[in-house]
Amino acid sequence: MKKIDKSDFAQGLHFVPLGGSEQFGVNFNLYCCDGKWLIMDCGIGFADERFPNVDIFLPDPKFIEAYKKDIAGLVVTHAHEDHVGAVPYLWPRLKCPIYCTKFTAAVLRAKFHDFPNCKDAKIIEVDCENELDLDPFSLKFIHVAHSIPQAVLTVISTRYGRVVHSGDWNLDPAPVLGVQTDEAALRAVGESGVLAYIGDSTNAPIPGRAGSETDVEAGLGKVFQGIDGRILVTIFASNVGRIQSICRAAEKAGRSVCLLGRSLHRMVSNARECGYLGDIQDFVSERDLPRLSADKILIIATGSQGESRAALARIARGDWKGLKMGRQDVAVFSSKAIPGNEKDINLIKNHLSASGVRVIDGSNAGYKIHVSGHPYRDEIRDMFSWLKPELVVPVHGEYLMLEAQSSLAKECNIPQTIIPQNGSVIRLAPGTPVLVDHVQTGVLAVEPQRIIPSDHVAIQERRKLQFSGAAHITVAINASGVLVFDPQMTLIGMIDGADEGEQDILGDLQQEIEDTLVDLSDDGVVDEIRIEEDLRVACRRYLTNVFGFKPKVSIHLLRV
Repeated sequence: MKKIDKSDFAQGLHFVPLGGSEQFGVNFNLYCCDGKWLIMDCGIGFADERFPNVDIFLPDPKFIEAYKKDIAGLVVTHAHEDHVGAVPYLWPRLKCPIYCTKFTAAVLRAKFHDFPNCKDAKIIEVDCENELDLDPFSLKFIHVAHSIPQAVLTVISTRYGRVVHSGDWNLDPAPVLGVQTDEAALRAVGESGVLAYIGDSTNAPIPGRAGSETDVEAGLGKVFQGIDGRILVTIFASNVGRIQSICRAAEKAGRSVCLLGRSLHRMVSNARECGYLGDIQDFVSERDLPRLSADKILIIATGSQGESRAALARIARGDWKGLKMGRQDVAVFSSKAIPGNEKDINLIKNHLSASGVRVIDGSNAGYKIHVSGHPYRDEIRDMFSWLKPELVVPVHGEYLMLEAQSSLAKECNIPQTIIPQNGSVIRLAPGTPVLVDHVQTGVLAVEPQRIIPSDHVAIQERRKLQFSGAAHITVAINASGVLVFDPQMTLIGMIDGADEGEQDILGDLQQEIEDTLVDLSDDGVVDEIRIEEDLRVACRRYLTNVFGFKPKVSIHLLRV
C-alpha cells in the first residue's frame, strides 16, 4: 500500500472517516475533492469505566487541521449528540462555515452560549428545496425520518460522480414529527447514477423494519393505564418525537407532564422555536411536583444511558430534592441501551427496584414503548434498490454492524463494498474505488477542566489506580543515610487502618525501608535518585507479595 501524502489529495475524490466507524458515536467523516475538504458531522461519544473522570469523547481533528484553509464547510446532518455534540469543542480548531437545517441550527446556537470561543462561528441554514454550492462540491439535502426533527441525507455531487451520505435515518411510515423519508427523491437520485452510498449500519444485523413512532405512542398509552403512583419515563433528551408521544399518551391518561434535566428543557425550547410541540399541554414546573397527586403526574427525565450525573441517576439514588420515588411508582425506560452502557443502566434499575419502584422496559412492557431511529435490514435493502450504488461503504456502527451491511450489499448485487476503519483513506474516484492508506486518528477525552488525548498518561495512571491502589511514603534521612524519624506511610486502596493485623503490614514495610537503607549505606550509595528508586522497588515488591497486585508506589526522600 502506497503511503499517501498531501499531494495525493490534490486530485480525485477521497473519503476519510476519522470517527464513527467500528464504534458508536464520535461521527466525523471527511470528503476530499481535488484538494478541497468537506466535513460531515462532528459528534461526541460516551466514555466508560476505563476512563476515570471522563464523561465524553471527541474525534481528534489533528489530521484535518493541516488542511484547515481548504475546508469548504462542515455539514451537520441532524442534532443528535453523536453528530453535533463535538462542534462547540472543535470549531475553534476548524474555523469553517457550518451548514445544517433550521432545527439543528437552533440546537447548535444554544450550545454555543456555553462556549465563548465559538461566538464568531457562522451557521448557515439549509433546506431541501435548494442545492448548496461549495465548490467543488454541490450538495442536495433530502428529508429522512429519524427520532429528531429535520434530519437529512446528503447527496454530494462532484465532477467524479455522486456520493450519498445517509446520516441517520429509517423508513417510519407514520412519524409523529416531521415527514417520511422522501422515497421519490431518492429514486430520482438513483436514476441519475450513484457512485457510492456511505450509510448508517446501526441495525444492519437485525431483520425486518424498525417500526413507527406512532405505535410507540399507542403502546405507552396502554402502559400508563392503571398505575396509581407517579410515572417516570426516561428517554434520550434529543428524541423530540418521543417527547411528543409521551405527552399525548400522558394527556389521555389524565396526567400532567414535568421535565427534569437541563438538556430536556433546552431541546424542548429548540423544538418550539422551530414550530414543533405546539399542540401538547404545557409542562408542569418542577417546584410544583410536591403538591401534585402522584396519580396525576408523569415525569420525563434525562439519563436513559445510565449517566451518573443525569436526572434519572440522581432520582434513583434519592438525591433529587423534593422527589422520592417509592412503592406504587413506575419507571419506564423508553429507550435502547447503547452497547457498553448496559452495566450503568442496570445499576440504576437496581437502585429503583430497591426503593420499591416497578421498572418497565422493552423486555417486560408487553407493548411497543421504543422504536429505533435507525434502519433495519429490510429498510436498508429498500435504500439500495432506490439508489443502485456502484459501491457501499458502511459506517456508523461497530464492526459487526458494518460487516452486516456489507454482506447485505453483496446479497443485493451491489458491485463493490469497502469496510472502513477510523482513519481509512478510500479513493472513490477516478478508477475503481480502493483503500489506499490509513492516517493517524484517535479520540480526545473531555475532563471537567481540560481536553486531553484518550491515551494520555494521566488517564492511564488513574486507570491503574482503580485496580492497584497507591502507596505514598515520605522518608527522612541524615547525611549518613540513617532514618531521622519513622517513615510516614499512606496506603490507598490496600488497608483501612481499623484492623490490628494491618499494623503489622505497616511495621514490616518500615522494616523493609530500614533494611534497604542499611544495604545502601554499606555499599556507600549517597545518590538520592538511586536511594529513592531502590526504596520504591523494595516497597513495591513487599506490597505485591502481601496483596497479590502491584500498587503505585511513590517515595519522597528528605535530607535532614
